[in-house]
Amino acid sequence: MLVKWMRCTVVDKVGFERGQRKWAGLLGEPGFRAQGGGWSRGRQGVVHLFGFWESRAFYDSFMARSHDRLAASQTGTYQDMRVRLFEYRFDVKTGFEPMFADADLLRVAHCRVHQERAEHFALMQEKVWNPAMAGSPGMLRGIFAEAEPDNEFLVLSMWDSAAERAKYRTERVERLALRAQIGADVAAIAGDVIDMEPAWTV
Repeated sequence: MLVKWMRCTVVDKVGFERGQRKWAGLLGEPGFRAQGGGWSRGRQGVVHLFGFWESRAFYDSFMARSHDRLAASQTGTYQDMRVRLFEYRFDVKTGFEPMFADADLLRVAHCRVHQERAEHFALMQEKVWNPAMAGSPGMLRGIFAEAEPDNEFLVLSMWDSAAERAKYRTERVERLALRAQIGADVAAIAGDVIDMEPAWTV
């Protein structure tokens, strides 16, 4: 499965949201699984969207045929668009499906990892971080994905309330980071917390 992460800064909120509804046209596309996202909690006007495709081949076909037509209605409503593609590696909690309907909140972590530490980083995600997140009340499901040649990783988790995620965050994260040797693995890490916008879910 291919994961597409899009991030931009909205300059015309009304126009952007009107255009966002046009993406319902994705439903007829071969290989399309789901798309959803919302507004950054910490950065004014920043939007994150996540699209899921069965394979890179289906995604490339869509980009060549239909993308520009669907995107046209949002021209001029945003700036600084950044797009990254990642390949699915494993679930953060068992039985991942790209569904957004029951999630109130998304958490995204984007990690650039030292090349020689990439496999250790993935192993620690599986053995240390995943069990901790999976055992947290309110954590619905998540995905760990990789942009291979660049040693970049995406961890996307879905939560059913902000309060539950706050319980997970506080003191546990520092302890887990030490156990996972994150300082040795990671060259750079960035993240965000996203309030879901249900109207944008396709």
